[in-house]
Amino acid sequence: MIAVVVVLVTTAGPLVRAQNSGVPRRGVEPAPDRRPDEGEGPFARMVIRGGTVIDGTGAPPIGPVDIVIERNRITEVRSVGFPGVAIRETVRPAIGEKEIDASGMYILPGFVDCHAHIGGTAQGTPAEYVYKLWLAHGITTIREPGSFNGVDWTLRERERSARNEIVAPRIFAYLGPGLGWEKGPLRSPELARQFVMWAKQRGVDGFKIIGDGPIYDPEIMRAFLDAANANGLGSTTHLAQLGVARMNILSAARLGLRSMEHWYGLPESLFTDRTIQDYRPDYNYNDESHRFGEAGRLWKQAAPPGSKKWNEVMDELIHLNFTIDPTLTIYEASRDLMRAMNADWHQRYTLPSLWRFYQPSREAHGSYWFNWTTADEIDWKRNYQLWMAFINEYKNRGGRVTTGSDSGFIYKLYGFDYIRELELLQEAGFHPLEVIRSATMHGAQLLHEVKGRPLEFGTVRPGMLADLVLVSENPLANLKVLYGTGALRLNDQTNQPERVGGIRYTIKDGIIYDARRLLADVEKMVERAKKEAR
Repeated sequence: MIAVVVVLVTTAGPLVRAQNSGVPRRGVEPAPDRRPDEGEGPFARMVIRGGTVIDGTGAPPIGPVDIVIERNRITEVRSVGFPGVAIRETVRPAIGEKEIDASGMYILPGFVDCHAHIGGTAQGTPAEYVYKLWLAHGITTIREPGSFNGVDWTLRERERSARNEIVAPRIFAYLGPGLGWEKGPLRSPELARQFVMWAKQRGVDGFKIIGDGPIYDPEIMRAFLDAANANGLGSTTHLAQLGVARMNILSAARLGLRSMEHWYGLPESLFTDRTIQDYRPDYNYNDESHRFGEAGRLWKQAAPPGSKKWNEVMDELIHLNFTIDPTLTIYEASRDLMRAMNADWHQRYTLPSLWRFYQPSREAHGSYWFNWTTADEIDWKRNYQLWMAFINEYKNRGGRVTTGSDSGFIYKLYGFDYIRELELLQEAGFHPLEVIRSATMHGAQLLHEVKGRPLEFGTVRPGMLADLVLVSENPLANLKVLYGTGALRLNDQTNQPERVGGIRYTIKDGIIYDARRLLADVEKMVERAKKEAR
């Protein structure tokens, strides 16, 4: 009997082949239990005093504001004065068990990373390393699209995080079709429905459709998505080139798909003079240089901005309440390899095993740098221009765009490159307030709507979970202040450049984490790994 195998895929492509079972196949080390000295709280009553709030809805900043938190919920957000004027103590909320002086700070909702993988043994990245980098950059919620460390592994980590037994963001576990059960590929509509019910009983939050196989058959896809939507389970996709000729983004959205990663399947929805990408004659999908090189020439094959087809596709996706999670950051090395390779944070915060994983290789996913040319980068720059034009116009017409990073590949580091995603949305044309809204409220809406639940996080409002980010500089003036390495600025008094910003505190479920201490923990992990590698 031939053993059933599936091609398990990362958000950017094939990684390994493994038996189709629920046993974790990559052996990622779970996070250790949270120590008593890791995070303060939650408190019966905590008051954050005197900060300027950017609430995540798109509203402009307001301050000074006092925020009252009771256990893990915001109970009051009170404006307590005016800039440049002493605050009258009589108008402030009563003192709490814990108080934070946020004078001069900006307070934002916790960030939502809608495309966040929890490490991997090929990268040598244990969960603790990944979680602390995320929290140090204000990420309090992640969607794990695929749960490739194993179904049970991811669900256990999700529950441990929900109980705050580990130092980790809140986890929404999405699962690949057929992953973890014993009946093989979803070869019929009935099997697709059975798998959805099996996964629901396991407790997953949704699905990520990726790779190749019968799932791209319209009747199977319809049955799969009908069952997912009927049972309050989310759906997203990376419509890989192996299947996109049968099912593009628009046709999948018509069947009930709720969101997408990257752009695959979107330019194909915009084709007018072809139905299949114009592949080079010797194209081989398993050749990463072919795959990523040709991907950078895809958008120019689609209908141009403002054309009839462009408008029709965009209008229909918006009508279908479809969400785009572009993950612009993960492909940035394709347009500027030198920038990605020499980012400020690699020396201190990138594990040597992860650095080795990034290096040119014909076998490792996303390591296609063995002959990357100026022409490739130029094509990718033009690709970005069209991709960004679609995303920005989609937002302007009322479509929802969220933020995700897909870090751990292609020189992209957890946490740091989530902030880079925010910068890239601003480059695409988003106002910084629109960027923050995508990173907070819109991500929360995507995760809540399919479940039919009101928002529990994503805005700074009474009743919301106490997920907050406190930063000492104004991120609307410069998103770089959200990086753990801060932003470079000239001190006019000393005439010397200095680093400013960096998130000061990340609060999740009313628990205060010192972002600098989290980064210090990561730096120690890196130093220890470098010593062991000598």
